[in-house]
Order: sequence, then C-alpha cells, then structure tokens
Amino acid sequence: MAEIAIDTYRCSGCGTCVEMCPEVFRMDSMGEKAELVTVAPAVTDAVWQAAAFCPEKCIKVGE
Repeated sequence: MAEIAIDTYRCSGCGTCVEMCPEVFRMDSMGEKAELVTVAPAVTDAVWQAAAFCPEKCIKVGE
C-alpha cells in the first residue's frame, strides 16, 4: 500500500494540491500548510497529479 507524505517545511501553502485533489488534501487550521484529510487516504491518479504539479515538490508518494 502506497503512502502519502507532505513535507510541511517545504510547503508554501499555495493550495494547488487542495484544488486538484480536495478529497485527499486540505489546508491546516491556520490556512498556511497542506495536510491530509484522513490518516491513510487512497492513492489515486489525482494524488499523483497533485504531487507532480506541486511547485515546491513537497508531496511524496511511495511505499
């Protein structure tokens, strides 16, 4: 099962991942950094696209 990790240190809070895949990503309570909606979301094509389009390359999808 693949896992999704967000490097919040590198995250600029642009919201691209949230726009592309709102069922997996959301902004934190301060609206500054991306976070996962659930603990272990399913890795879909939309997740891979959000990771690919992240300008800071802070989303990692792997085993």
